[in-house]
Amino acid sequence: QVQLAESGGGLVQAGGSLRLSCVASGYRLRNDVVGWYRQAPGKQRELVAMIFSDGGANYIASVQGRFTISRDNAKNTVYLQMNSLKPEDTAVYYCNAIILGYDRWGQGTQVTVSS
Repeated sequence: QVQLAESGGGLVQAGGSLRLSCVASGYRLRNDVVGWYRQAPGKQRELVAMIFSDGGANYIASVQGRFTISRDNAKNTVYLQMNSLKPEDTAVYYCNAIILGYDRWGQGTQVTVSS
């Protein structure tokens, strides 16, 4: 069974850092495009960052320069390094990939940034 699982969320003060991990099980991530999304209370889920098979990445403007997405294929893991966190980054963060034709989501990990 193919699953994605996020971890690494938590409570951090503004200006702090967290590193989120997205681990795939039941499937080897290699050339798959993987995205990190977030959903804040009362808001729609939004794409935060996306990484491509060649390691190239895209970010939304609000996290550009603060967040870095990366992948370690040997560990079957995609990371989201989040620096200089702001209260508006508070949300549940999800990873996503289309694997074997299906849209896969993890269960999410809560990130809370206090001011």
